[in-house]
Amino acid sequence: MRTAIRFLRKGQVVELDRFEPTTTLLDYLRLSEHATGTKEGCGEGDCGACTIALGRLRDGKLVYEPVNSCILLLGQIDGCELVTVEDLEGRDGLHPVQQALVDLHGSQCGFCTPGFVMNLFTLYHTNTPGLTRQNVNTWIAGNLCRCTGYRPIVDAALEACRNGLNDAFADRAAETESKLAALQDGLDVRVGDGEQFFFAPSSFQSLLETYGEHPDATLVSGSTDVGLWVTKHLRDLPKVIYLGRVNGLSTCYEDEQGIRLGAGASYAVAEQFLTAIDPDLEVVISRIGSKQVRASGTVGGNIANGSPIGDMPPMLIALGAEIELQSNRGRRTLPLESFFIDYGKQDIAENEVLTSISVPRMGEGQQFRAYKISKRFDQDISAVMAAFCLTVTDGVIEAARMALGGMAGIPKRASGAEAALLGASLADPGSWQDALNAIESDFLPMSDMRASSSYRRDVARGLLEKALLEISEASSHQTRVHGQRDLVAGGAHVN
Repeated sequence: MRTAIRFLRKGQVVELDRFEPTTTLLDYLRLSEHATGTKEGCGEGDCGACTIALGRLRDGKLVYEPVNSCILLLGQIDGCELVTVEDLEGRDGLHPVQQALVDLHGSQCGFCTPGFVMNLFTLYHTNTPGLTRQNVNTWIAGNLCRCTGYRPIVDAALEACRNGLNDAFADRAAETESKLAALQDGLDVRVGDGEQFFFAPSSFQSLLETYGEHPDATLVSGSTDVGLWVTKHLRDLPKVIYLGRVNGLSTCYEDEQGIRLGAGASYAVAEQFLTAIDPDLEVVISRIGSKQVRASGTVGGNIANGSPIGDMPPMLIALGAEIELQSNRGRRTLPLESFFIDYGKQDIAENEVLTSISVPRMGEGQQFRAYKISKRFDQDISAVMAAFCLTVTDGVIEAARMALGGMAGIPKRASGAEAALLGASLADPGSWQDALNAIESDFLPMSDMRASSSYRRDVARGLLEKALLEISEASSHQTRVHGQRDLVAGGAHVN
């Protein structure tokens, strides 16, 4: 057992053994370190002003990822390298990203600039050849600026990333990797006492034992949801159990049955496995939060919080995913759709922890489509999230799984439409009509700030028709303004 978190800061190991369980990284930087270059904007992970970089080992290699420090808990950076805007200037002057922003007039008021600098620092360290303007736009979707305008910021990114890595961080990467590896000691970390603590177990056994003893503790994975409980709801969470250090909980792999995602895997880790299933998962995942959110947020967390508007559950349900739950009483598996019982109610017993998600391989003749409908393209909550998985033989639909979010108190299958679609011919749109009518009556969605009930029903019907048109080989250039699917040798890809 270790009683302090440890992280790398400016090449040195920092140990902290006293802090509140819900202390955010932003508050630590500004109030304890007085490193005020990192700004507080929205306080909910949307604006990017608070972006910092965390250096982590991925398969033994150093990777820098952007995160929102306003909602990340301080204890979560154990074992990482913490990099802020104050750290970038070297002996030879500004960092290439900073210099490019100066030269190309990428800053005016400057409040958002540190967040842009740090996000572009992580892009710089991907060392991506042939970087395009669209690549940069996608990368900085989680950073807002209201005075410079994005054109000079993107110009600066392209200029800075044009000539490969040439900064002090790249020069000492091997040394940093060695220091980070030395921090991985495999010990449980507990800061605090029996009544108030931040606990980061290193094994399933430690996790289950402690959660069994403290069922009132709050489980934290990526903190992209719990962080808002702290900053916006001002909730008192005296006992926090952080899942990010549990050995094996973030492991993802592929086998003959399909893919298995550790519930603690961030989207940044899991997306390479998910996007290999079908191009539409890549399209939707690119719109879940931002780079900062996907570097922290986890697939398991998106499921466990039980939100009716989470983007992943409808897609995973349509694909026939199962989940595994563990407690000190044993483990069990169940279909993902059975996990959601009612609004705010899931099939999870006291002390149980969601540990993994298994997604079967798509079978012969199966076709998948997924669509996210929201008011804003990037970083927005879905009004309707729809996923369809159809099994087609000789142009006839033999099986259908459809799941939608935003249409009920839980992510839910469209059982009436599924039944009505069996036996329908893709070549005969008239045979689709019963299913199109049924999907409208499968749900009684509410009206709220995102959409009215009637709009949601109309959208659900339209998305089913779109999926059927596309699967019947209509060009997605006729049905989509983004993420068009083109048939190429060996499969589909997304433009």
